[in-house]
Amino acid sequence: MRILASAMNAVDAGATVENYLRENPLPSARRVFAFGLGKAACAMTSALAETTRLTAGLVVTKHATALSGIPVLEGNHPVPGLGSINAGDAALKFVSQLTQDDLLVCLISGGGSALMTAPRISLEDLQALTSALLACGARIDEFNTLRRHLDRLKGGGLAHAAASRGARIISLILSDVVNDSVEAIASGPTAPDPTTNADALSIIAKYDLKDKIPAAVISSLCETSKPDAPIFGRVQNKIIASNLIALRAAQFQAQADGFETKILCADLQGEASRVGHETALQIKDSIRKLNRPFCLLAGGETTVTLKGNGKGGRNQELALGAVDALDGLQSVILVSLATDGEDGPTDAAGAVVTGDSAQRAERLGMSAADYLSRNDAYAFFDALGDLIRIGPSGTNVNDLALCFAF
Repeated sequence: MRILASAMNAVDAGATVENYLRENPLPSARRVFAFGLGKAACAMTSALAETTRLTAGLVVTKHATALSGIPVLEGNHPVPGLGSINAGDAALKFVSQLTQDDLLVCLISGGGSALMTAPRISLEDLQALTSALLACGARIDEFNTLRRHLDRLKGGGLAHAAASRGARIISLILSDVVNDSVEAIASGPTAPDPTTNADALSIIAKYDLKDKIPAAVISSLCETSKPDAPIFGRVQNKIIASNLIALRAAQFQAQADGFETKILCADLQGEASRVGHETALQIKDSIRKLNRPFCLLAGGETTVTLKGNGKGGRNQELALGAVDALDGLQSVILVSLATDGEDGPTDAAGAVVTGDSAQRAERLGMSAADYLSRNDAYAFFDALGDLIRIGPSGTNVNDLALCFAF
């Protein structure tokens, strides 16, 4: 618990904003406006408001927290809805008041892609596309490539709307994507987009989606703002927290607690159940090579290709994929959790696996393979009492997988 807490504290949304501003004061401006977007928007905006005199602000998030004098809107996630549309309209209206004497501070975190939208297609078509991408196992960067080419606010769209009025923009960003690509975080509302319509089409072809999505998706693809666009001379994008920062904090605490530690990677990707199985094999291999106690750390964002009608999330599915491979190992624990506290459409952040999980499940008449076949990891770990429930954390830097051998 101490090691997990150290990882989460290192990427606390409010604290990271405070720390950044302490070392990097904002440039002077006649008026300062704040726009928060994403799951961590409330905490980030609150931290800015405590240190900066704001003329006005607007926050778009998933779980609203009251902020003094700043409107907070709730969008829809993971599938955009009317709340997301309303948030997009409000954002465009908000930046329309900016002038060349103003500074816009954007506080961006994951989840913003769904929470706010100004789509070039109907909401129904956007929802159909989103559901198809969720089901096929597309990576988040692929997901957001399509989103950027179908939205007036994504792919630098918000920056264009603000900078075209002469305002300067500073975006403080919590990264929830592998490799911290700013155009992929919340679909890059203030970032230039290096991808093209051709890239979007290639993703549709890769997952054989052409006949599974509305025809308007393809016909409505539009090019986005590119890195050489003059408006980006007025924009600064700063990543202030990431998955790697969380991993390094966990590593430091694990070492202090006497564990031999190793960060395996910060770019976990691929089918969650397969990644879980492979991670379990790495634990078994490390048992032969490392002295106990040891701690292996990894981070990233896996995907789930839906085959059944069960309930779960990518962290629970990763953990379920490790159950059989860890069967019988003594004093071994694998923890996989989403740092935002929400794993898929469930109330769990992730799950815990030990060397006796398979045997405990068998005594209850359950097998990991059976539950994997219908993507029902939540029910499996709920029956074992091994779900991690921490509630929305107020931050979001992807997923963590921590492996312990005592």
